[in-house]
Amino acid sequence: MNIRRTVRIVATVVLTIGVGAAATAAGGVTSPATSTASVAPAWHVPPVRHVFVVNLENKSYDVTFGANSPAKYLNKSLLPKGQLLDNYYGVAHNSLPNYIAQISGQGPDPQTQGDCQVFSDFRQAATAAPGQAVGTGCVYPAGVPTVANQLAGRGFTWKGYMEDMATATTQPTCRHPAIGSVDNTQTARVGDQYAARHNPFVYFHSIIDTPACATRVVDLSRLPGDLQKVSTTPNLSYITPNLCDDGHDAPCVDGRPGGLISSDAWLKLWIPRILASPAFRQDGLLIVTFDEAELTGSNADSSSCCGEVPGPNSPLPGITGLGGGRVGAIAVSRWTRPGRINATAYNHYALLRSIEDLFGAGHLGYASSAGVRSFGHDVFDAT
Repeated sequence: MNIRRTVRIVATVVLTIGVGAAATAAGGVTSPATSTASVAPAWHVPPVRHVFVVNLENKSYDVTFGANSPAKYLNKSLLPKGQLLDNYYGVAHNSLPNYIAQISGQGPDPQTQGDCQVFSDFRQAATAAPGQAVGTGCVYPAGVPTVANQLAGRGFTWKGYMEDMATATTQPTCRHPAIGSVDNTQTARVGDQYAARHNPFVYFHSIIDTPACATRVVDLSRLPGDLQKVSTTPNLSYITPNLCDDGHDAPCVDGRPGGLISSDAWLKLWIPRILASPAFRQDGLLIVTFDEAELTGSNADSSSCCGEVPGPNSPLPGITGLGGGRVGAIAVSRWTRPGRINATAYNHYALLRSIEDLFGAGHLGYASSAGVRSFGHDVFDAT
Protein backbone atom coordinates (compact mmCIF):
# COMPACT_ATOMS: atom_id res chain seq x y z
CA MET A 1 0.00 0.00 0.00
CA ASN A 2 1.44 3.32 -1.05
CA ILE A 3 -1.01 5.72 0.57
CA ARG A 4 0.10 7.30 3.82
CA ARG A 5 -1.63 10.28 5.35
CA THR A 6 -1.04 11.91 8.71
CA VAL A 7 -4.10 11.74 10.89
CA ARG A 8 -5.22 14.01 13.69
CA ILE A 9 -6.52 12.72 16.96
CA VAL A 10 -9.22 14.97 18.34
CA ALA A 11 -11.40 14.86 21.40
CA THR A 12 -14.52 12.76 20.98
CA VAL A 13 -17.89 13.06 22.59
CA VAL A 14 -18.82 10.98 25.57
CA LEU A 15 -22.58 10.68 25.79
CA THR A 16 -24.10 9.53 29.04
CA ILE A 17 -27.70 8.73 28.29
CA GLY A 18 -28.66 5.52 30.09
CA VAL A 19 -30.84 2.68 28.91
CA GLY A 20 -34.51 3.26 29.68
CA ALA A 21 -36.47 0.81 31.77
CA ALA A 22 -39.08 0.63 29.03
CA ALA A 23 -36.58 -1.29 26.94
CA THR A 24 -37.14 -4.51 28.86
CA ALA A 25 -40.06 -5.72 26.78
CA ALA A 26 -38.06 -5.28 23.57
CA GLY A 27 -34.92 -6.98 24.79
CA GLY A 28 -33.63 -4.09 26.89
CA VAL A 29 -32.48 -3.81 30.49
CA THR A 30 -31.60 -1.12 32.97
CA SER A 31 -28.19 -1.54 34.59
CA PRO A 32 -25.53 0.43 36.45
CA ALA A 33 -23.02 -1.02 33.99
CA THR A 34 -23.70 1.97 31.72
CA SER A 35 -21.07 4.66 32.34
CA THR A 36 -22.05 8.07 33.68
CA ALA A 37 -18.65 9.63 33.04
CA SER A 38 -18.43 13.39 32.55
CA VAL A 39 -18.96 14.81 29.06
CA ALA A 40 -15.80 15.58 27.10
CA PRO A 41 -15.57 18.36 24.48
CA ALA A 42 -17.92 17.31 21.71
CA TRP A 43 -17.41 17.05 18.00
CA HIS A 44 -20.20 16.76 15.48
CA VAL A 45 -21.11 13.06 15.31
CA PRO A 46 -21.99 12.20 11.69
CA PRO A 47 -25.64 11.27 11.09
CA VAL A 48 -24.96 7.57 10.58
CA ARG A 49 -28.15 5.62 11.20
CA HIS A 50 -27.29 2.20 9.75
CA VAL A 51 -24.20 0.34 10.95
CA PHE A 52 -23.07 -2.95 9.44
CA VAL A 53 -20.43 -4.96 11.33
CA VAL A 54 -18.77 -7.99 9.69
CA ASN A 55 -16.35 -10.16 11.66
CA LEU A 56 -13.86 -12.54 10.10
CA GLU A 57 -11.62 -14.92 12.03
CA ASN A 58 -8.15 -15.40 13.45
CA LYS A 59 -5.84 -13.47 11.13
CA SER A 60 -2.98 -11.18 12.06
CA TYR A 61 -2.71 -7.79 10.39
CA ASP A 62 0.37 -8.57 8.32
CA VAL A 63 -1.22 -11.73 6.94
CA THR A 64 -4.46 -9.99 5.93
CA PHE A 65 -3.14 -6.70 4.64
CA GLY A 66 0.42 -7.64 3.68
CA ALA A 67 1.77 -7.73 0.13
CA ASN A 68 1.23 -11.49 -0.17
CA SER A 69 -2.32 -11.54 1.17
CA PRO A 70 -4.69 -13.80 -0.77
CA ALA A 71 -7.56 -11.47 0.19
CA LYS A 72 -7.66 -9.70 -3.17
CA TYR A 73 -11.20 -8.33 -2.96
CA LEU A 74 -10.59 -6.99 0.54
CA ASN A 75 -7.36 -5.23 -0.40
CA LYS A 76 -7.92 -4.28 -4.04
CA SER A 77 -11.64 -3.55 -4.21
CA LEU A 78 -13.02 -2.77 -0.75
CA LEU A 79 -10.06 -0.99 0.82
CA PRO A 80 -9.92 1.80 -1.82
CA LYS A 81 -13.58 2.57 -1.01
CA GLY A 82 -12.91 3.16 2.68
CA GLN A 83 -10.39 3.82 5.39
CA LEU A 84 -7.93 1.31 6.81
CA LEU A 85 -7.76 1.41 10.60
CA ASP A 86 -4.14 0.42 10.68
CA ASN A 87 -3.86 -0.08 14.46
CA TYR A 88 -7.11 -1.86 15.28
CA TYR A 89 -6.77 -4.68 17.83
CA GLY A 90 -8.65 -7.63 19.23
CA VAL A 91 -9.00 -7.54 23.00
CA ALA A 92 -8.64 -11.20 24.00
CA HIS A 93 -8.04 -14.79 23.00
CA ASN A 94 -9.82 -17.02 22.02
CA SER A 95 -12.70 -16.00 19.75
CA LEU A 96 -15.71 -15.69 22.04
CA PRO A 97 -14.55 -12.91 24.40
CA ASN A 98 -13.91 -10.65 21.41
CA TYR A 99 -17.48 -11.01 20.17
CA ILE A 100 -18.83 -10.47 23.68
CA ALA A 101 -16.64 -7.36 24.05
CA GLN A 102 -18.02 -5.86 20.84
CA ILE A 103 -21.62 -5.84 22.04
CA SER A 104 -21.32 -5.50 25.84
CA GLY A 105 -17.91 -4.20 26.95
CA GLN A 106 -17.48 -7.24 29.20
CA GLY A 107 -13.96 -8.61 29.58
CA PRO A 108 -13.11 -12.32 29.42
CA ASP A 109 -13.25 -15.01 32.05
CA PRO A 110 -11.65 -18.48 31.88
CA GLN A 111 -14.69 -20.09 30.29
CA THR A 112 -15.19 -17.50 27.54
CA GLN A 113 -11.43 -17.62 26.88
CA GLY A 114 -11.89 -21.34 26.28
CA ASP A 115 -14.79 -20.59 23.86
CA CYS A 116 -17.34 -22.03 26.33
CA GLN A 117 -17.21 -25.69 25.43
CA VAL A 118 -20.10 -26.09 27.88
CA PHE A 119 -22.90 -23.53 27.51
CA SER A 120 -23.04 -22.69 31.20
CA ASP A 121 -24.66 -19.82 33.04
CA PHE A 122 -22.35 -17.02 34.19
CA ARG A 123 -22.33 -17.05 38.00
CA GLN A 124 -22.04 -13.41 39.02
CA ALA A 125 -20.69 -12.64 42.49
CA ALA A 126 -20.38 -8.86 42.24
CA THR A 127 -19.89 -5.90 39.90
CA ALA A 128 -16.54 -4.16 39.48
CA ALA A 129 -15.51 -1.01 37.64
CA PRO A 130 -15.93 -0.34 34.82
CA GLY A 131 -19.28 -2.15 34.72
CA GLN A 132 -17.77 -5.63 34.86
CA ALA A 133 -19.75 -8.66 36.02
CA VAL A 134 -17.44 -10.50 38.45
CA GLY A 135 -17.63 -14.25 38.21
CA THR A 136 -17.21 -17.03 35.68
CA GLY A 137 -19.29 -18.74 33.05
CA CYS A 138 -20.78 -18.09 29.65
CA VAL A 139 -24.35 -16.76 29.54
CA TYR A 140 -24.58 -13.46 31.40
CA PRO A 141 -27.46 -12.68 33.79
CA ALA A 142 -30.36 -10.54 32.60
CA GLY A 143 -28.95 -7.52 34.44
CA VAL A 144 -25.88 -7.36 32.19
CA PRO A 145 -26.83 -5.15 29.21
CA THR A 146 -25.71 -5.13 25.59
CA VAL A 147 -25.75 -2.62 22.76
CA ALA A 148 -28.86 -4.44 21.51
CA ASN A 149 -30.64 -3.53 24.75
CA GLN A 150 -29.39 0.04 24.46
CA LEU A 151 -30.68 0.41 20.92
CA ALA A 152 -34.06 -1.09 21.77
CA GLY A 153 -34.34 1.28 24.72
CA ARG A 154 -33.79 4.28 22.44
CA GLY A 155 -36.22 3.17 19.73
CA PHE A 156 -33.64 1.80 17.27
CA THR A 157 -33.56 -1.65 15.69
CA TRP A 158 -30.93 -4.35 15.50
CA LYS A 159 -30.42 -7.82 14.08
CA GLY A 160 -27.74 -10.48 14.16
CA TYR A 161 -27.38 -12.33 10.83
CA MET A 162 -25.69 -15.71 11.34
CA GLU A 163 -24.77 -17.87 8.37
CA ASP A 164 -25.96 -21.50 8.60
CA MET A 165 -28.03 -20.87 11.73
CA ALA A 166 -31.18 -22.12 10.00
CA THR A 167 -29.66 -25.43 8.94
CA ALA A 168 -30.92 -26.82 12.25
CA THR A 169 -34.64 -26.87 11.50
CA THR A 170 -35.52 -27.37 15.15
CA GLN A 171 -34.03 -23.97 16.04
CA PRO A 172 -33.77 -21.83 12.88
CA THR A 173 -33.50 -18.55 14.84
CA CYS A 174 -31.85 -17.65 18.17
CA ARG A 175 -29.99 -20.93 17.95
CA HIS A 176 -27.88 -21.91 20.95
CA PRO A 177 -27.16 -24.98 23.07
CA ALA A 178 -29.30 -25.67 26.10
CA ILE A 179 -27.99 -24.14 29.30
CA GLY A 180 -25.54 -26.56 30.91
CA SER A 181 -25.06 -28.68 27.80
CA VAL A 182 -22.00 -29.28 25.63
CA ASP A 183 -21.83 -26.89 22.67
CA ASN A 184 -22.13 -29.11 19.60
CA THR A 185 -21.39 -26.20 17.23
CA GLN A 186 -17.71 -26.06 18.16
CA THR A 187 -16.82 -28.13 15.09
CA ALA A 188 -18.18 -27.63 11.59
CA ARG A 189 -20.20 -30.33 9.88
CA VAL A 190 -21.03 -30.69 6.20
CA GLY A 191 -24.16 -28.63 5.65
CA ASP A 192 -23.93 -26.93 9.04
CA GLN A 193 -20.97 -24.67 9.79
CA TYR A 194 -22.70 -22.38 12.27
CA ALA A 195 -20.76 -21.59 15.45
CA ALA A 196 -22.62 -20.30 18.52
CA ARG A 197 -19.38 -18.84 19.88
CA HIS A 198 -19.33 -16.41 16.94
CA ASN A 199 -22.84 -15.21 17.80
CA PRO A 200 -22.49 -13.04 20.92
CA PHE A 201 -26.20 -12.30 21.32
CA VAL A 202 -26.97 -15.80 22.60
CA TYR A 203 -24.63 -15.31 25.57
CA PHE A 204 -26.96 -12.85 27.30
CA HIS A 205 -30.14 -13.74 29.14
CA SER A 206 -31.32 -10.17 28.45
CA ILE A 207 -31.70 -11.35 24.84
CA ILE A 208 -32.34 -15.11 24.80
CA ASP A 209 -35.05 -14.90 27.46
CA THR A 210 -37.10 -12.43 25.40
CA PRO A 211 -39.25 -12.83 22.26
CA ALA A 212 -36.84 -10.46 20.50
CA CYS A 213 -34.26 -13.21 20.12
CA ALA A 214 -36.42 -15.25 17.74
CA THR A 215 -37.06 -12.28 15.47
CA ARG A 216 -33.70 -10.51 15.68
CA VAL A 217 -31.08 -13.26 15.80
CA VAL A 218 -31.65 -14.88 12.45
CA ASP A 219 -30.05 -16.69 9.54
CA LEU A 220 -27.93 -14.74 7.06
CA SER A 221 -30.43 -15.65 4.34
CA ARG A 222 -32.75 -12.98 5.80
CA LEU A 223 -30.32 -10.16 5.00
CA PRO A 224 -31.01 -9.67 1.26
CA GLY A 225 -34.72 -9.15 1.89
CA ASP A 226 -34.09 -6.74 4.76
CA LEU A 227 -31.70 -4.71 2.61
CA GLN A 228 -34.37 -3.96 0.02
CA LYS A 229 -35.72 -0.93 1.87
CA VAL A 230 -34.44 1.58 4.39
CA SER A 231 -37.46 0.84 6.56
CA THR A 232 -36.65 -2.89 6.78
CA THR A 233 -32.89 -2.50 7.35
CA PRO A 234 -31.95 -2.57 11.06
CA ASN A 235 -30.02 0.34 12.52
CA LEU A 236 -27.38 -2.20 13.57
CA SER A 237 -26.73 -5.26 11.40
CA TYR A 238 -24.22 -7.64 12.99
CA ILE A 239 -23.13 -10.19 10.40
CA THR A 240 -21.24 -13.43 11.03
CA PRO A 241 -20.24 -15.83 8.21
CA ASN A 242 -19.98 -19.56 8.89
CA LEU A 243 -16.81 -21.36 9.96
CA CYS A 244 -15.53 -21.61 6.40
CA ASP A 245 -16.62 -18.23 5.06
CA ASP A 246 -15.20 -16.35 8.06
CA GLY A 247 -11.74 -17.83 7.40
CA HIS A 248 -11.64 -19.85 10.63
CA ASP A 249 -11.29 -23.31 9.09
CA ALA A 250 -8.66 -24.24 6.51
CA PRO A 251 -9.45 -26.48 4.77
CA CYS A 252 -13.20 -26.61 5.27
CA VAL A 253 -15.36 -29.69 5.82
CA ASP A 254 -17.07 -29.08 2.46
CA GLY A 255 -13.78 -29.22 0.56
CA ARG A 256 -13.24 -25.49 0.09
CA PRO A 257 -9.81 -24.03 0.95
CA GLY A 258 -10.99 -21.86 3.83
CA GLY A 259 -8.79 -19.18 5.39
CA LEU A 260 -8.54 -15.82 3.65
CA ILE A 261 -9.32 -17.36 0.26
CA SER A 262 -12.81 -18.42 1.29
CA SER A 263 -13.50 -15.36 3.44
CA ASP A 264 -12.48 -13.11 0.55
CA ALA A 265 -14.89 -14.92 -1.78
CA TRP A 266 -17.65 -14.40 0.81
CA LEU A 267 -16.86 -10.69 1.03
CA LYS A 268 -16.92 -10.38 -2.75
CA LEU A 269 -20.44 -11.85 -2.76
CA TRP A 270 -22.00 -10.06 0.22
CA ILE A 271 -20.31 -6.67 0.61
CA PRO A 272 -21.53 -5.26 -2.74
CA ARG A 273 -25.10 -6.09 -1.64
CA ILE A 274 -24.62 -4.05 1.52
CA LEU A 275 -22.95 -1.13 -0.26
CA ALA A 276 -25.73 -1.00 -2.86
CA SER A 277 -28.54 -1.07 -0.31
CA PRO A 278 -30.71 2.05 0.12
CA ALA A 279 -29.92 2.23 3.86
CA PHE A 280 -26.16 2.14 3.39
CA ARG A 281 -26.28 4.65 0.57
CA GLN A 282 -28.42 6.99 2.67
CA ASP A 283 -26.54 7.00 5.98
CA GLY A 284 -24.54 3.81 6.43
CA LEU A 285 -21.26 2.76 7.99
CA LEU A 286 -19.64 -0.61 7.23
CA ILE A 287 -16.94 -2.07 9.47
CA VAL A 288 -15.07 -5.20 8.38
CA THR A 289 -12.65 -6.60 10.93
CA PHE A 290 -11.34 -9.78 12.57
CA ASP A 291 -12.11 -11.11 16.02
CA GLU A 292 -8.50 -11.81 16.99
CA ALA A 293 -5.03 -12.32 15.59
CA GLU A 294 -3.49 -15.75 15.39
CA LEU A 295 -2.55 -17.26 18.75
CA THR A 296 -0.06 -19.89 17.63
CA GLY A 297 2.70 -20.14 15.04
CA SER A 298 4.97 -17.51 13.55
CA ASN A 299 2.21 -14.88 13.42
CA ALA A 300 1.05 -15.35 17.02
CA ASP A 301 0.04 -12.04 18.57
CA SER A 302 -1.48 -11.18 21.97
CA SER A 303 -0.62 -7.49 21.90
CA SER A 304 -3.00 -4.72 22.95
CA CYS A 305 -3.44 -1.06 22.18
CA CYS A 306 -5.68 0.87 24.51
CA GLY A 307 -4.77 0.54 28.14
CA GLU A 308 -5.95 -3.05 28.62
CA VAL A 309 -5.28 -4.40 32.09
CA PRO A 310 -5.99 -7.72 33.80
CA GLY A 311 -9.73 -7.79 34.40
CA PRO A 312 -11.53 -9.01 37.52
CA ASN A 313 -12.09 -12.44 35.96
CA SER A 314 -8.89 -13.07 34.00
CA PRO A 315 -5.26 -12.10 34.72
CA LEU A 316 -4.34 -12.18 31.02
CA PRO A 317 -7.13 -11.30 28.56
CA GLY A 318 -4.99 -12.55 25.68
CA ILE A 319 -3.91 -15.77 27.47
CA THR A 320 -0.26 -15.02 26.64
CA GLY A 321 -0.64 -11.24 26.76
CA LEU A 322 -3.01 -8.38 27.44
CA GLY A 323 -4.85 -8.30 24.13
CA GLY A 324 -6.04 -10.17 21.08
CA GLY A 325 -3.39 -8.80 18.74
CA ARG A 326 -3.35 -6.38 15.84
CA VAL A 327 -5.95 -7.30 13.24
CA GLY A 328 -6.85 -4.11 11.38
CA ALA A 329 -10.28 -2.98 10.21
CA ILE A 330 -11.83 -1.22 7.24
CA ALA A 331 -14.44 1.52 7.67
CA VAL A 332 -16.57 2.51 4.67
CA SER A 333 -19.10 5.34 4.71
CA ARG A 334 -20.04 8.49 2.85
CA TRP A 335 -18.36 10.21 5.84
CA THR A 336 -15.01 8.40 5.51
CA ARG A 337 -12.46 9.55 2.96
CA PRO A 338 -11.60 6.73 0.52
CA GLY A 339 -8.03 5.49 0.53
CA ARG A 340 -6.99 6.97 3.87
CA ILE A 341 -4.85 4.96 6.29
CA ASN A 342 -5.46 5.82 9.93
CA ALA A 343 -2.80 5.13 12.56
CA THR A 344 -5.01 5.86 15.60
CA ALA A 345 -5.21 2.95 18.04
CA TYR A 346 -8.64 1.30 18.28
CA ASN A 347 -10.01 -2.02 19.47
CA HIS A 348 -13.34 -3.86 19.84
CA TYR A 349 -14.27 -1.78 22.88
CA ALA A 350 -13.71 1.33 20.78
CA LEU A 351 -16.04 -0.06 18.12
CA LEU A 352 -18.74 -0.57 20.75
CA ARG A 353 -18.18 2.94 22.10
CA SER A 354 -18.41 4.41 18.60
CA ILE A 355 -21.70 2.65 17.86
CA GLU A 356 -23.06 3.86 21.20
CA ASP A 357 -22.09 7.46 20.38
CA LEU A 358 -23.71 7.29 16.95
CA PHE A 359 -27.01 6.32 18.55
CA GLY A 360 -26.73 8.54 21.64
CA ALA A 361 -26.27 5.79 24.23
CA GLY A 362 -23.99 5.53 27.27
CA HIS A 363 -20.82 3.45 27.32
CA LEU A 364 -20.97 -0.13 28.55
CA GLY A 365 -18.16 -1.87 30.45
CA TYR A 366 -14.67 -1.34 29.07
CA ALA A 367 -16.06 0.93 26.35
CA SER A 368 -16.04 3.57 29.11
CA SER A 369 -12.33 3.08 29.94
CA ALA A 370 -9.99 6.04 29.81
CA GLY A 371 -7.75 4.41 27.20
CA VAL A 372 -10.62 3.72 24.78
CA ARG A 373 -11.67 6.42 22.30
CA SER A 374 -14.58 6.63 19.88
CA PHE A 375 -14.08 7.05 16.18
CA GLY A 376 -13.53 10.78 15.74
CA HIS A 377 -12.49 13.26 13.05
CA ASP A 378 -9.61 10.97 12.20
CA VAL A 379 -12.16 8.42 10.91
CA PHE A 380 -15.07 10.65 9.88
CA ASP A 381 -14.64 13.76 7.76
CA ALA A 382 -16.11 16.94 9.22
CA THR A 383 -19.82 17.25 8.47
